[in-house]
Amino acid sequence: MTIPSSREVPWLLLVFSLPTKSASQRVQIWRKLQRYGMLPLRSAGYVLPNTAPNQERMEWLATAIRTYKGQASVVQVQAIDDLPSDRLKHLFIEARSRDYQRLLHEAKKVLAIAVSRRPGGALNRIRRRFVELQDIDFFENPLRGKIENLLAHADQTEIGRGRKHGGKSSEYVNRMWMTRPRPGIDRVSSAWLIRRFIDPKARFIFDADPNAHMEAIPFDMFCPRGFGHRGEDCTFETLQKEFSIKDTRVKRIAQIIHDADLGDDKFGRAEGQGLDKVLNGWAKQDVPDEELLQRGMDLIEGLYESMG
Repeated sequence: MTIPSSREVPWLLLVFSLPTKSASQRVQIWRKLQRYGMLPLRSAGYVLPNTAPNQERMEWLATAIRTYKGQASVVQVQAIDDLPSDRLKHLFIEARSRDYQRLLHEAKKVLAIAVSRRPGGALNRIRRRFVELQDIDFFENPLRGKIENLLAHADQTEIGRGRKHGGKSSEYVNRMWMTRPRPGIDRVSSAWLIRRFIDPKARFIFDADPNAHMEAIPFDMFCPRGFGHRGEDCTFETLQKEFSIKDTRVKRIAQIIHDADLGDDKFGRAEGQGLDKVLNGWAKQDVPDEELLQRGMDLIEGLYESMG
């Protein structure tokens, strides 16, 4: 089926209902609506610009709602009578402006702290949030450039702190990283490690052929280049050692991922088994690779924060 272009049908509308007793499911759906940047209408439903990624997200969300015994429809909309297209675009820009203003305020607070006293990972959290906002900034909000300039300046001041790989930091910044489809425990945790400690602007693609995207850096793939299992180490451990990441919580997570991925009980850490089962369960639900990776990264981020 050919999806009409955004010029032919500019908007997508998600209309849904959930059983009144599904409180936890409502929270999950609401979080997804926020993450995907959906704009709530005063009457009913949520709207997004009509693009292929947005349609995939809406259809996936509609499927999730139906599994919760709710009802959902994704509709291509030519026009909304009480909200002209210019007004809708303005509302999207306003929504992102609020997000960017909050992020700017947070970034300025962090950058005001001396580098030696700055909380570990604070700027990386801001960078990750910025990447998330860029993904739902559909109309190029003017505040985006301010944050880009702020973070670019911060990158210059942080070079040499040991956060990046030896003297080759430029090799691994703002890169495309590639792994196999249907990511499991080692791959999602490795992606988390890359985004948090190595390349905050990392983008991820999936392919079974390591030579399909020569510009990308492979990880946890069967190829001589890139990063994968080495000796008795899983990919997460390889990355941790290769990039000299000394964070004590990362070292503990490395043990957890090792035991879950290799199953040799080397460190006697059983925590990863539950995470692995959750990922396998999501994979069986046909969750898209991008969504599966993001969910897994969120799990590892939660694990990391719980160790603080």
